[in-house]
Amino acid sequence: MPLQIIRNDITKMKVDVIVNAANPTLLVGGGVDGCIHRAAGSKLLAECEKLGGCAIGSAKITGAGKLPCKYVIHAVGPRWQGGDFGERDLLASCYRTSLEIAEKKHCETIAFPLISSGIYGYPKEEALQVAVETISSYLRDSEMMVYLVIFDKASYQIGEKLFSEIAAYIDDRYAETHTESRREQMRRFEAEADDRPIPAPAACAPAASLQEALNQMDESFSEMLLRKIDEKGITDAACYKKANIDRKLFSKIRKDRHYKPSKPTALAFAVALELSMAETEELLKKAGFALSHSNKFDIIVEYFIQKGNYNIFEINEALFAFDQSLLGM
Repeated sequence: MPLQIIRNDITKMKVDVIVNAANPTLLVGGGVDGCIHRAAGSKLLAECEKLGGCAIGSAKITGAGKLPCKYVIHAVGPRWQGGDFGERDLLASCYRTSLEIAEKKHCETIAFPLISSGIYGYPKEEALQVAVETISSYLRDSEMMVYLVIFDKASYQIGEKLFSEIAAYIDDRYAETHTESRREQMRRFEAEADDRPIPAPAACAPAASLQEALNQMDESFSEMLLRKIDEKGITDAACYKKANIDRKLFSKIRKDRHYKPSKPTALAFAVALELSMAETEELLKKAGFALSHSNKFDIIVEYFIQKGNYNIFEINEALFAFDQSLLGM
């Protein structure tokens, strides 16, 4: 199942298990830890007191008290000391251990905070990278639904250089569309039309009946998708996992020739299959969509495809940073 980055209060997540960014004593601390304990009530602290603490980089599980989930996994992240004291490995271990514990409890949904990025001082950009890399790697062999819960915009950031590059790319393509007057757009269109011939429409024999017209329908979205999977020589599972798509949704698409996906789902498959811009536009057309420079979402996805970066989790980080819908499901 996929990984989704969302902005929410983790104590209100209706999932099987939430992860608490705990301290080694597993007693009430500040930040996310304090919020979770306050929402869960005294029963959670009573359970934690019986656990005898927890090592940094590891995790332990308890009930959830008054929270809307079944369990709380208490993961102890490292304090940031400059990056030369094994912080990255310890942080990755927090996520991996928590996921392993959740699977042993047969949990299907789990929500994480951005561990160690608060009072423990782990740089947010690097903490996010560790979280996404570790979780996405684990999901290659797991069907859990994972949420990375960001409480507010200030808690989240992508690299300044990447943000600036995407912002400039958007500005170059989006601003012109939204600042030109209609008269200016028409003048520019006419000037461009004078410099290039307008292609004649392809000849098409008229259908004798409605049924004949329907019989002439082109390849559908699902047919093109399955054909591209075969051409790329990958398995269905590899494709839907790379697309950040739920297995059940992929099964619907495979079974229904006329399935109509959402635009984020269609683009997620284009990214998973590492399609060119032309192929991406063709696949979108099969689903009834087109890329537009009046849409920031489209421009951001286009930016990554043009750069040859098909890492869907990195694309989703950027989309989240610009308050756009995410790819996949």
